[in-house]
Amino acid sequence: MFDTDQDGAFNDNVNTAAGANAFSPGFCAGTPVSAAAAGCRGNRQNEGYAVRLGYDRHLGDGPFVAGILVEGARPGVEEFTTGFSTTPASYTFGREMDWAVTARARLGIAPGEGRALFYATGGAGYARIDHSFSTSNGANSFTPDNERDWQFGWQAGGGAEVMLTRNLGLGIEYLYSRFNDDDYVVAVGPGTAPATNPFLLESGGTDMRLSNDKFDYHALRATVNLRF
Repeated sequence: MFDTDQDGAFNDNVNTAAGANAFSPGFCAGTPVSAAAAGCRGNRQNEGYAVRLGYDRHLGDGPFVAGILVEGARPGVEEFTTGFSTTPASYTFGREMDWAVTARARLGIAPGEGRALFYATGGAGYARIDHSFSTSNGANSFTPDNERDWQFGWQAGGGAEVMLTRNLGLGIEYLYSRFNDDDYVVAVGPGTAPATNPFLLESGGTDMRLSNDKFDYHALRATVNLRF
């Protein structure tokens, strides 16, 4: 998204002196295959890990179980978005979920002898998001702001656990996470570009940010549980 008149609203188009859309080649998810033609290498999710501490208890004499947990995680989630201008040039925004601290409640059922647990979970979190920007445009200047930021978000999902012994269990869990991410802005300045440069035409500069102000991802996890 672009703010060419620098009024704080990211709802403008970057146009050439002839009035054409300077980003008509379009956008794609991933890093650019080349700066000369629109096309991206797709994003992929890396492996992550987490450590958590929680407490569960049976509700009365029935099979229902309620619990809470606090978790620290390094999710290993990274994504890129690239835009292409008619220059031609590429402009790539990157962001990575570096660390996340979350607190979740869970409610489940442990049928029979209680060695298995099936549960739903959800809660809130706080995450550090690292940002990056790269471009093949060597004429303009590019100044990023808020490259590293802590943001609030939430999580929801479910899973299952099976106790192999009294204290050791294995499980699988699906978790959807969504965190705010609306503070990272790249300011485009003149650099060595002439006044007819599309980024400069309206106000002498342009601010850019991602159109998606949420950082969300899906995770399928294997768990090892120690109970005391």
